[in-house]
Amino acid sequence: MNAQQPLELLARSGVDSIVLDGQHGAYGESELIDSIGVCKAAQKPVLVRVPVDRPDLASRVLDFGADGVIAPMINSAAQASAFAAACKYPPLGERSWGPVRDLVLSQFPDPKSYFSSRNGQTLALAMVETREAFENIDEILAVEGIDGIFVGPADLSISWTGGALMEPATEELQNVIAMIAEKITAKGKIAGVYVTETKDIGLYHALGYRLITCASDLALLQSGVTNVMKAARDQIY
Repeated sequence: MNAQQPLELLARSGVDSIVLDGQHGAYGESELIDSIGVCKAAQKPVLVRVPVDRPDLASRVLDFGADGVIAPMINSAAQASAFAAACKYPPLGERSWGPVRDLVLSQFPDPKSYFSSRNGQTLALAMVETREAFENIDEILAVEGIDGIFVGPADLSISWTGGALMEPATEELQNVIAMIAEKITAKGKIAGVYVTETKDIGLYHALGYRLITCASDLALLQSGVTNVMKAARDQIY
């Protein structure tokens, strides 16, 4: 099995979109180039979460063909502005021209049509995952070029409790997450969230979240192995 085969299988399954995690996942730039290509070949939208404070990589993954970028630890309007500027072409932002690979993968007829439309077709999503970010969320949402907010519940719970707890399911944190969704939707922007328990998807959707990541590749692999081994052992023991 080659390194890209699991992603090829996943991209051609029933998922609606794929997020490549360049922050905590084992992705270098070359792996991101190849993996974005796999997703685009399967005609699946692909987002990339870049590492903290890497607007340069945000621009590069868009050049590679990503449909959007998720930037972690955006705590202020200034950070949001720098991120948005890297993702959007002038006059909205400062993204440098050079989408050689994306021009091929997106199958635009010519560079001019690409340039005139791509700002509206790629997403810049700022992660809110600290108390500071929550306190500044109105200013972050007001930044032109920020298309939405992606909530990181685990880090938000750590920050909210001063490092005492990593538990987003508490009533207090759920109320905070609900308030964030209300603020995002009021601005007409995209509300995204990472959900670890599939039973909670309906709850987050009811709050207004529409971009919901609900499983990691490792979780899917572990679940599959667990189910197969249980089925095998149930027939033997």
